[in-house]
Amino acid sequence: MFNKVLVANRGEIAVRVIRACRELGIETVAVYSEADRSALHVRFADEAYLLGPSPSRESYLRADKIIDIARKTGASAIHPGYGFLAEREDFAAACADAGITFIGPKPASIAAMGDKAVARATVLKAGVPVVPGIEGVGNRTDDELLAMAPGIGFPLLIKASAGGGGKGMREATSLEEMPALLQSARREAESAFGDGDVYLEKLITAARHIEFQILADAHGNTIYLGERECSLQRRHQKLLEEAPSSAVSEELRAKMGGVAIRAAQAVDYVNAGTIEFLLDKDENFYFLEMNTRLQVEHPITELVTGVDIVKEQIRIARGRPLSYAQDEIKVNGHAIECRINAEDPYNNFLPSTGRITHSLIPTGPGVRVDTGVYPGFEITPFYDSMIAKLIVWGETRAQAILRMRRALEEYRVIGVRTNIPFHQVMMDSHRFMGGQYDTRFIEERFSMEDAEEYVEDYSEAAAILATLVAHRETEKAAQFVQRNERDTSNWKWVSRWERMRR
Repeated sequence: MFNKVLVANRGEIAVRVIRACRELGIETVAVYSEADRSALHVRFADEAYLLGPSPSRESYLRADKIIDIARKTGASAIHPGYGFLAEREDFAAACADAGITFIGPKPASIAAMGDKAVARATVLKAGVPVVPGIEGVGNRTDDELLAMAPGIGFPLLIKASAGGGGKGMREATSLEEMPALLQSARREAESAFGDGDVYLEKLITAARHIEFQILADAHGNTIYLGERECSLQRRHQKLLEEAPSSAVSEELRAKMGGVAIRAAQAVDYVNAGTIEFLLDKDENFYFLEMNTRLQVEHPITELVTGVDIVKEQIRIARGRPLSYAQDEIKVNGHAIECRINAEDPYNNFLPSTGRITHSLIPTGPGVRVDTGVYPGFEITPFYDSMIAKLIVWGETRAQAILRMRRALEEYRVIGVRTNIPFHQVMMDSHRFMGGQYDTRFIEERFSMEDAEEYVEDYSEAAAILATLVAHRETEKAAQFVQRNERDTSNWKWVSRWERMRR
């Protein structure tokens, strides 16, 4: 039984974990940087402690400070959320050494799936199909990779062995351009993960990015909670997700789910995790990687299955069996999540910083907003640009799209630019409405020109309204009331006159 949980994260995911703990009757400890001194997760937690300066390497990545705070506060468990230390096997091991429960998988599982080359080799042994590429583990020189590339075939991907999120990833279409791309990928991987090792993988064209949420306990039970469609990406960063996928049939779902369970069991996985696949147009699917943590897009799975994934994480970490068996998991309706980021979709999605002066969050049937900001909160350049996750549920995909349109129309954020217009145009896209898209859709077949026209219409309406208001104020200023000759109002004068006549 946990008496107190330290949440080693910030923003909306820290708020999400704190809420789950509060519903379970568990006290919470927040940690924060100088930039997050007034953050929402700091206000929500029972206790809060300063980690250090604003840069993450001096605050949220300081595992030693976080463990020290957990000891001093008597926290018996640490939830890492996602990002930062969530997929660091050394942090999970350090928690165990300190006698603190890490609410996540075992260090060995994180290590096995954290290195993509090792993960490929591991799941191959379990009979899981993988994207054609370099097999085996170990660092390889540029010359060795150049020699192997023709055997894999172009186009191909250069991918960092460690980490994720599109970092250290480059697309190569010919052998001639590979040397420069290899160096670029290595530099980015070294900067992001401290490991410049890369490997090669065949680029599957016209593919869809499908991921399966899995839960596994320490009693040998592993289940999957259906799939999520994550193909709408820009530079390998997800922007919008939905569940279930319009490209996955019941039969294919059962097949891919079974493979996802085998992949997780291959590394003796415990807790929540995600198996990611690439699905081609012929319904062939390939293991891509495993995220050994809670995903940003977990709410859409919660809405269609009714499972509180964060609470299940805590139950599993307590040593309890799963609350559900596989045959109890039913996919009900359809859910869509839009990531609301502080960035300008009209200027190549350039990050936008500043203070949020006003925020109007949409509500109503089937609408959920996970956020860690509020009016007066400052968006800084130190962390991810995500402001909130706007999630909707509908009985059908069509109803979910209509609800998302309505929710996006209601959402107001003033003080920074956001990508809300991008999502509005996406909801109106015929290709999206028809479910006809893949991982290259945004970069190759999507345009914000419609959004510009949409904004121009609103700009014209705003100009007309502003003119009318200005005219009205001018008219009011031109009117005046002549001062009464008497020393008081006419009403009082009449009342005095009436009294005198009595």
